Amino acid sequence: MSNSNDDSSAVDPPPFDPLQPSIPISYPIKTLQDLHSRAYFDSFHYPFNKSTVPIHPLNGASPTLPARPRILVCHDMQGGYVDDKWVQGGTNADAYAIWHWHLMDVFVYFSHSLVTLPPPCWTNTAHRHGVKVLGTFITEWDEGKVIATELLSTKESAHTYAERLAELAVALGFDGWLINMEVELDVDQIPNLKEFVSHLTQTMHSSVPGSLVIWYDSVTIDGKLDWQDQLNEKNKPFFDICDGIFVNYTWNEDYPKLSAAVAGDRKFDVYMGIDVFGRNTFGGGKWNTNVALDVIKKDDVSAAIFAPGWIYETKQPPDFQTAQNHWWSLVEKSWGILQNYPKVLPFYSNFDQGHGLHISLEGEQMLDTPWNNISSQGFQPMLEFKDDPNPATIQVLVDFKEASYSGGGNVTFKGTLEENASFIARLFQAELLLGNLPVYITYSVKSEETSLLGLLLEFSSARKERKSVLLASRRIDQSSTKFSELIVPRQVKMLETTTEWATLEARIIMGGYTITGISAVCYRPEPENSRRTLESASNVQDNASVHTPAEYFAILGDISIKTSGQNSDFPLSSSWLVEAQYVKFASDSQGTKTLSAKIIWKLKDGNDSVFPQYNIYLGKPAKQAVGSLDGRVESTQEYLGVARVESFYISDLIIPSNTDALKFIIQVCSVEGTSQNLDKSPFLLLDVKDK
Repeated sequence: MSNSNDDSSAVDPPPFDPLQPSIPISYPIKTLQDLHSRAYFDSFHYPFNKSTVPIHPLNGASPTLPARPRILVCHDMQGGYVDDKWVQGGTNADAYAIWHWHLMDVFVYFSHSLVTLPPPCWTNTAHRHGVKVLGTFITEWDEGKVIATELLSTKESAHTYAERLAELAVALGFDGWLINMEVELDVDQIPNLKEFVSHLTQTMHSSVPGSLVIWYDSVTIDGKLDWQDQLNEKNKPFFDICDGIFVNYTWNEDYPKLSAAVAGDRKFDVYMGIDVFGRNTFGGGKWNTNVALDVIKKDDVSAAIFAPGWIYETKQPPDFQTAQNHWWSLVEKSWGILQNYPKVLPFYSNFDQGHGLHISLEGEQMLDTPWNNISSQGFQPMLEFKDDPNPATIQVLVDFKEASYSGGGNVTFKGTLEENASFIARLFQAELLLGNLPVYITYSVKSEETSLLGLLLEFSSARKERKSVLLASRRIDQSSTKFSELIVPRQVKMLETTTEWATLEARIIMGGYTITGISAVCYRPEPENSRRTLESASNVQDNASVHTPAEYFAILGDISIKTSGQNSDFPLSSSWLVEAQYVKFASDSQGTKTLSAKIIWKLKDGNDSVFPQYNIYLGKPAKQAVGSLDGRVESTQEYLGVARVESFYISDLIIPSNTDALKFIIQVCSVEGTSQNLDKSPFLLLDVKDK
């Protein structure tokens, strides 16, 4: 998680040299020469920038976009490459992030550099939620005209640069490009511009099924830089040879309908722009962005939301979390939910938002300092925003202060709840068809004795039969919560720690049914089971007060859905080859020694790893256990960070005095949320004596 730089130093840092080992970052390509030479692939940083999460289409379905109006979101946040540039994560718990992935279809990473390559954190988490990711190719201002002259000098040059862009998308794992030629052109350059767009589209399609090339409404077919604000005869020739058009955002109310008429049966490929900052945009953007969305939806075309980072950049009150949830709730109110999940098994979410104040693993805190890494986002819950929450009911929020079961977040339920009452909160709107095998639903809960938390699963059959199954550890008053069947889950794990997490598991056989919804149910035990004692109140964590009988407090730590055959078997430690590269030792004037090195690992049999994540630890020397009378010793580990590729860079790690070797442990993690025992994990023992 380290990206620390000493900003107090009076000495300017050396210029960035992508060939030299350093903390891995994401960065754009700024010159046509660098694009042509493929210099990016020689960069030390290139291997770290590969996204590793593919989009999994449902049941082998086509990876193309759905035949309905869609939402494209163009990020444009403070010029790009801010906290998100640190591939291994940063230290800003308040870093910008997006987590309303269920409300969009396409995400564009944007900056004003020539070739904007999406940082892998955005591609990883967007793909996890079924959202396609595009980079940006932009030419603008006088420099852009010079670039365009070289780019479009010949048909061959246009093809070459198109192939370079396609190669980058394939190598880094994102899904295509937004093309913005925001410069005046000579009319005789237009044929080669069309060659560029057409060849890029065809090359992307042949390389990445379901990929997209989107044209921005800027230069026209006659070479003029003249934003049309609609699809018409001046920009349709570009629309005809790619996958869609991002229409400039200064359109009039009737332009969506006119554009739909021009597009014909491709009307969903017309993305009407909306500038959230409100710069001459229809409806005014900002908190009225939904005004434009309503018009676009009515006219049955798609929308392109530009710069939702406005919420963050302008510090909308009362705080970013609340303002972001409020703003996106207006989008949902206008367009509804666009992405359903879970869709495939196994499914796992720890509700991590990709930033926080701590990191936990199975209820044990591994890190207690601020951090950010959008790649760490789990499947995000589709929580409903309450504009004016009623203090007499339950508030539901993703919380970063309460201890987490896994990662840095959880879903916290707090408020008041009367006896014989219940409260239902949406977690996921699903589309998960079940087979004949039993399905196991596992979830971790921490709550007070009189604040119980269950899960409500909604099912639908092909014949539109509907059922609901409640997973609840105690009986519940059915008059307050309607369900078809009650299943009492078994407790599979009670952590012997002060955090008091309980892990519950239920087995369900519903072959042929589709899970359509997953909700949390807050409820009280029936009166005969209800009791409150000073002892139970004292079990609440330190910062939680003793609640009155009507008060409610519970935390949902994670949720896992899988079949019995989807348990991970981790390879033996001896199955891995672990090495160090670019090893560098340094000493300061006080004699403190530091180590920088790239740790890499791979399976010895040559097979590609199927594991999505690796936790990296520094093994500490064994020490006698506190209070141990039998001489028992225990070893400890320092959490260093997380990797999603099979490499991790250690930067300026202080070597403790009198240390002969450092042990780096690579903990393998599975897609269903389990982790290999540290004692059985692959490791590297690095000799540091006399270095």
